[in-house]
Amino acid sequence: MKGVDKMKRFAMNRLEEWKASPDRLPLIIRGARQVGKTWLMKEFGRNSFEKCAYINFDRNQRMRQLFANDLHIDRILQGLAIESDVEITPENTLIILDEIQEVPEALQTLKYFAEDERHVYYILAAGSLLGIAMHEGTSFPVGKVDSLHLYPLSFTEFLCAVGNEALYRLLQNNDFEMITAFKDRFIDLLKNYYYVGGMPEAVSTYAKDHSLKDVRRVHLRLLSDYEQDFSKHAPREIIPRIRMVWDGIPSQLTKENKKFIYSALRSGARAKDFELAIQWLLDCGLCHKTGRIKKGSVPLKAYQDLNAFKLYLADVGLLAAAADLDARTLLNGNDIFTEFKGALTEQYVCQQIISELSAIPYYWSAESSSGEVDFVLQHKGMIIPVEVKAEENLNAKSLKNFVNANHLPFGIRTSMSDYREQEHLINLPLYAVSALWSVCEKG
Repeated sequence: MKGVDKMKRFAMNRLEEWKASPDRLPLIIRGARQVGKTWLMKEFGRNSFEKCAYINFDRNQRMRQLFANDLHIDRILQGLAIESDVEITPENTLIILDEIQEVPEALQTLKYFAEDERHVYYILAAGSLLGIAMHEGTSFPVGKVDSLHLYPLSFTEFLCAVGNEALYRLLQNNDFEMITAFKDRFIDLLKNYYYVGGMPEAVSTYAKDHSLKDVRRVHLRLLSDYEQDFSKHAPREIIPRIRMVWDGIPSQLTKENKKFIYSALRSGARAKDFELAIQWLLDCGLCHKTGRIKKGSVPLKAYQDLNAFKLYLADVGLLAAAADLDARTLLNGNDIFTEFKGALTEQYVCQQIISELSAIPYYWSAESSSGEVDFVLQHKGMIIPVEVKAEENLNAKSLKNFVNANHLPFGIRTSMSDYREQEHLINLPLYAVSALWSVCEKG
């Protein structure tokens, strides 16, 4: 991927922990196309190992033949060494199996490496459409592999990528007095992140010369590539429905719907008509699903309404491109936060919750009133409701009602206002969502 030599991905820390573990298993890295899986693996191999044996399974007939017959480890290692032109030794070689979903037998073989008691090999595997491949009769090595999901760059990774590591460190230190002093810088960078998003090539393009026009070209090409994937990989009978769902997500997010509305895709549409299409998009990492909960108690999953949910795209920059957001909006005061508050701001917060906080987001809406809380999270036995405000709007009636009704100690309102603690309420600036766990544990 061009221009990502200086990209900083926090997932690298997770890989270092994996390397240091004496009980490590083969590690599968999942994620949507073009989120940087290949770059991450190769960069890890370059920096942390003496040797790196990289094998790409995409359209690789030799690898299909290798894994089609005897799956004895010594034979497989010999074939991988020949293919990569690297002598594989267990103590100092990283083995990278890229696009492993193209050869399902290779995925099954990972369990043999996990069970091999002679050596513990360092094996990374990745697959953009791995979730889909698993539904096609593939035997997944349950309990024999570890996994890591790679997402687009978070806002804090974006700060580092565009030369603002000092601001990132401020957020890390939770120094809200200093953070508030530099809020204008944070707000300007957040506006740009809303437009650029976290797809590595888009961030790299922006970091080079700040050309928003070039960034938009990257987004449009990515959107086009994803749509081509529909025709290439999805079952033919659901391709039209996948396109309807994909095209409908931006418009559904701009409306204040309490759940995903099937009839907005096609008149008379029902859940069963689109279940497979939605699952396909989820499996290949192109969107996120947040379920509705009926009550704010542990565990949230037990109180989920399986018939109601919302869909978000994988990346806020892709949403901006899909919604045809004009770059000039960025230069027009806070218009980006007001005109698109139902879409970009919620999308941004959802994305940070998943990538930064590693949390599963739910939402709550009242059965018989307009009350709604944008996100409800579970952390260390705590239930944390989060209300998203695009502007400096400090009204939080629904949030306060939810906190009181569920006997919670406090709620989080994230907006463009400064950090402040009030009775049963903490206002967390949108640009500091990464500090949410620290704030909650302190509160």
